[in-house]
Amino acid sequence: MTSSRTLPRPVVVIAPDSFKGSLSAEQVASAIGAGIQAAIPNAEIRLKPIADGGEGTLDALLHAGGQRLDVRCRNAAGQPMQAPVGLLDNGSAVIESASIVGLTDTDGTAVTVDQRSTLGIGDALLAVLEHDVSQVLVALGGSSTNDGGAGLLVALGARLLDAEGCEVPPLPSQLHRVASVDASAIDARVAKVKLVAMSDVDNPLCGEHGATAVFGPQKGVLPEQVATLDAALGHFAEVLERALGRHAKDLPGAGAAGGLGYALLMLGGHFQSGAETVADHIGLDDALAGAHWMITGEGRSDAQTLHGKAPFIASQRARRAGVETTLLSGGIDRKSLDRLQGSFAGCFSIVFGPTRLEDAIADAPQLLQASAEQIARLWHTR
Repeated sequence: MTSSRTLPRPVVVIAPDSFKGSLSAEQVASAIGAGIQAAIPNAEIRLKPIADGGEGTLDALLHAGGQRLDVRCRNAAGQPMQAPVGLLDNGSAVIESASIVGLTDTDGTAVTVDQRSTLGIGDALLAVLEHDVSQVLVALGGSSTNDGGAGLLVALGARLLDAEGCEVPPLPSQLHRVASVDASAIDARVAKVKLVAMSDVDNPLCGEHGATAVFGPQKGVLPEQVATLDAALGHFAEVLERALGRHAKDLPGAGAAGGLGYALLMLGGHFQSGAETVADHIGLDDALAGAHWMITGEGRSDAQTLHGKAPFIASQRARRAGVETTLLSGGIDRKSLDRLQGSFAGCFSIVFGPTRLEDAIADAPQLLQASAEQIARLWHTR
């Protein structure tokens, strides 16, 4: 790469993910940008907040243009709430699972995981369909549910029935009772819109690599519940697939968001990498054209970062454009450095010494700006 000293105006692309529960990707990008500007006043800064299908995806997509709406829906516990959705300038809508049935929602997670459902995702889907959209992007990361998307289907008009023809609530604890599914009343508009499930998860619905076994414990599934809830999902899938004449439980991504991915596949949807989809929409490749350096990051980076997470996807695109990438995250797993530095030209944490997590979170904007300034001074004087 040409030495930055010969460049009259260095062009720096800043494409970080959010610091979950602390700063949005836009706030992270702005703080890093301020640090770069302090070190290199004449730098052209191109802010491109990114996400990978989890918390912050809605913000990242709307940063590129669109309208935020608050819609009435239900949280994971079935209680009424207001949640944000997005209407993008290209005619697509965005629903973020983490904003509706998220792990960080204390009201929604006040009930045990076997009593949570995705009814609210269906509510939000019906709400955005009122705006005549051609495509609905559903960001699957960060969900607290494990209902196989049964709630989504019921909210859209499906009926789950037991052997006596009585309705069964779409809860994990009740799915074993489902004897038939009446899908005749599912809103007809669903079949006319392109459904895209955004995730970096490729797990099937059931089994040792499925939704319950792999992701259930972080949502509150107890070890003794795994087999029972997994079997209930498998039973529900058999009945649903018989009713719809479609098979999806073993497809990659069916296990995403506790099986919400499965329900979207059964509705005719398809999977896309969350980070790749966001990168396309925000025009990351265009921003990299003519750039000299890119900074990306996330709350904590480790070996999992290299499995489709936003910073890795950003670095891959930068590499194709001939732009070197530096990783600046809240924390870096030291044991993963050997692997991380294969994709990044330097991996840095924002903390300057031993720091309590709560202090690092509170001071994150200032830490980001200060760290970015110091890294930029080093980069610019090579």
